[in-house]
Amino acid sequence: MPESCHAVPRTARGGYGRLVPDPSGPTTPRGGPATATAPARVAALARASHLGPTVVVTGLCTALAVGVGAPPPTVLLVLGVVLAGQLSIGWSNDWLDAARDRAVGRADKPVVSGGVTPATLRTAALVALVMSVLLSLPAGPAAVLAHGTAVAMGWAYNLGLKATVASWVPYAVAFGLFPAFVVLALPGSALPAGWLVAVGALLGVGAHLANVLPDLEDDAATGVRGLPHRLGRRRTGVLAPAVLAVAVVVAVVGPPGEPGAAPLAVGVLAVVLAATGGVAGVVRARSRLPFTLAMAVAALCVLVLVSGGADGAVT
Repeated sequence: MPESCHAVPRTARGGYGRLVPDPSGPTTPRGGPATATAPARVAALARASHLGPTVVVTGLCTALAVGVGAPPPTVLLVLGVVLAGQLSIGWSNDWLDAARDRAVGRADKPVVSGGVTPATLRTAALVALVMSVLLSLPAGPAAVLAHGTAVAMGWAYNLGLKATVASWVPYAVAFGLFPAFVVLALPGSALPAGWLVAVGALLGVGAHLANVLPDLEDDAATGVRGLPHRLGRRRTGVLAPAVLAVAVVVAVVGPPGEPGAAPLAVGVLAVVLAATGGVAGVVRARSRLPFTLAMAVAALCVLVLVSGGADGAVT
């Protein structure tokens, strides 16, 4: 994410030789939210939503809805519900992590560089949370419960599970429930296939491992010790692509019948990308490439589904 051009608070030398905010300095730099223009505040809010993952997860769920034959109103419903839920998770993350991000000098975070205040992020997160529930109501109780639980898992991660050995659980549950929500939102009484939920859960765990790799040292300096931190960089760098590769295999062989040439080719490409991300995470400590490639693998899994297995995703 681009850094803000606003002035940064006074700094002091912190752990790992990085500059971190001086506790005696101001928490909001000059030229911050109070004086920023409306477009600048909107841009800061967008960055604080973890815009990349938010767009990817929303886009993949929407593409999945199209792939399983959802009518246009249902596709739009999925888009709006998932987008609101992802916004709430992203904003709550930056709101709850504001002090920790200041402590390690994360100037790429709008709440640190002064683009937005924690109070604004809190309000935005809560409003988006309520909207995600309200927008999902027309989909029926089962779909509401599935998506509501997925969003609750994201909040639980932000509220403290990220610092435990169970840090992977919210990702597994949430990503497994996203495709379930898409199918449950279909008209009628459709149910998601077990292999579809498994693909989502595996992608979630792989994405979690890849996402944390660049921040292992910063997280450890502020007391966050989730599963990847306990495993260490090398083992996490191996485990992340391995889990993603298993997700790809399940996506290819899960649907009924023999996989076609197109799903197989896409699956091979996805495995290669997963392996590349794992190597990058070990060799380049602060590289964001592993998570970017993890999202690409997720996109390819949806492509595998659309190209050969959409019919088998619904029971």
